[in-house]
Amino acid sequence: QRGKEVMAPAVQHPVLPFPTTTSPSSAGTAAMAASSDLLDVDPPELQFPFELDKQISCPLKMINKTDRTVAFKVKTTSPKKYCVRPNNGVVRPRSTCEVVVTMQAQTVAPPDLQCKDKFLVQSVVVADGLSAKDITPQMFMKQEGNVVEEVRMRVTYVMPPESPSEIAEESDGPQRILAPMQRIVNNGRSASELSSGSVSLRSAELGTVSLLNVSYVVFLLLV
Repeated sequence: QRGKEVMAPAVQHPVLPFPTTTSPSSAGTAAMAASSDLLDVDPPELQFPFELDKQISCPLKMINKTDRTVAFKVKTTSPKKYCVRPNNGVVRPRSTCEVVVTMQAQTVAPPDLQCKDKFLVQSVVVADGLSAKDITPQMFMKQEGNVVEEVRMRVTYVMPPESPSEIAEESDGPQRILAPMQRIVNNGRSASELSSGSVSLRSAELGTVSLLNVSYVVFLLLV
């Protein structure tokens, strides 16, 4: 169909170890999450601190706010660019499931860090005893009598936070500039003092030579 975005199932494959990160939102602040009648998805927007040649991960929380078991499936407009682990699953009543979305290493930065990628989280009520391995694509087809909820999310790139070493280098910048200047001043002062000392010494030497010459003339006259 023309004019419609194609959401392909997100790929699930092994990714680099992802450190546990606490999301700024939680189940207690679900109002900040993207919501459907079945699930709250937190955060409502996928934010990646963009860096070239580096895999970057973003955690997502699937929060089941109902008393029913809910199955979910994650799709994206760029399935080759992202992998999701897990890309589908089951969330028990009033519980939470965490998903990790990983963007593969990028070799070129987009203009102005703008991104048009989108994600879609589909959810549907399933039997209480169902497990993730029992999920099938047919469960998320909008057939008659099959209610599928959807949450759409966009992707944004943000500047990565500065490391402590970079901050220290910036704060030490004036000292790094002033220190060589101070050394130049000190060296100039030492050279000036040395030059003055040389002139004084030279003057003393000349005075001594003149005194010797006078003494020699007086000796000749007496003889």
